[in-house]
Amino acid sequence: MSDCILCIPQNNVFLCHTTQQLTTMNNTITTTHFNFPNQKSVYRGKVREVYNINDQYLVMVATDRLSAFDVVLPKGIPYKGQILNQIATKFMELTKDIVPNWLIATPDPNVAVGHLCEPFKVEMVIRGYLSGHAAREYAFGKRMLCGVAFPDGLKENDRLPNPIITPTTKADNGAHDEDISREAILAKGIVSEADYLILEKYTRALFQRGTEIAASRGLILVDTKYEFGKTKNGEIVLIDEIHTPDSSRYFYLEGYQQRQERGEEQKQLSKEFVRRWLIENGFQGKEGQQIPEMTDDYIASVSERYIELYENIIGLPFVKADISNIDKRIEHNVLQYLKSL
Repeated sequence: MSDCILCIPQNNVFLCHTTQQLTTMNNTITTTHFNFPNQKSVYRGKVREVYNINDQYLVMVATDRLSAFDVVLPKGIPYKGQILNQIATKFMELTKDIVPNWLIATPDPNVAVGHLCEPFKVEMVIRGYLSGHAAREYAFGKRMLCGVAFPDGLKENDRLPNPIITPTTKADNGAHDEDISREAILAKGIVSEADYLILEKYTRALFQRGTEIAASRGLILVDTKYEFGKTKNGEIVLIDEIHTPDSSRYFYLEGYQQRQERGEEQKQLSKEFVRRWLIENGFQGKEGQQIPEMTDDYIASVSERYIELYENIIGLPFVKADISNIDKRIEHNVLQYLKSL
């Protein structure tokens, strides 16, 4: 709850008279229990919950759950699901001319509806800079990641000579994603060589487009991941999210080179700030480690940071959806849309 002595509770919402802003820590959606017409099954991922409609369509609900180091943290972040869904669907629209995708419609701020696909069991990670997981591995002395060699003498956040693809396995619920090389993917038959060549081609095309869009916003797209699936007619399409702060890392372009030369941290627009907070508080998802307490103040700061990310990445003000009863809103909007199919 708020520490402000002038905050008065009103229907689970706290109105702070010092700022005249609503603090909505309890108005988040962290799990769903919908039962839509012709619903066949539900898949619950780390952040999204996916409803199979008649083995033909998928209704993907972006919750307010926050995950890091492959662990779902205990409290939701207000507006996070809306932010992720709206960024992802916007970039689907901006890239559909170069890579086909699964998306059909967005009937609710937290919901995307698309074609049922069989997902590939790999995530295509592409890196333009030595940051995040790659930088941590490099600092431990590793010079090979996913079968790709890194040169000596790099500093954290240095630009790589060329973007590199470092895939990971796509873990089942609760398991950790693991680095894997292109050679291992093919040797194990996880993806056929013909399909993998298409995944690589699409990954590089999407990263190039994302880099250009980021630059137009005064940002650097540092690294990101893409997921792909195959439709019933055998077409390979982009699925899930694209260029969101959960799946991507961004730097501010202005001052990047000067900060590198001075050995300073880069100004980031990504979920990396959550990972760093967890690391500083002794948590990296390893056995025996405890998730640090997420106070209401911290949750509010994360929500504000995600809104900042949205506005910088999209280039427009963020419009908050009505979160007084998120479950009812989503259910109503999805039911209305499914009637039109």
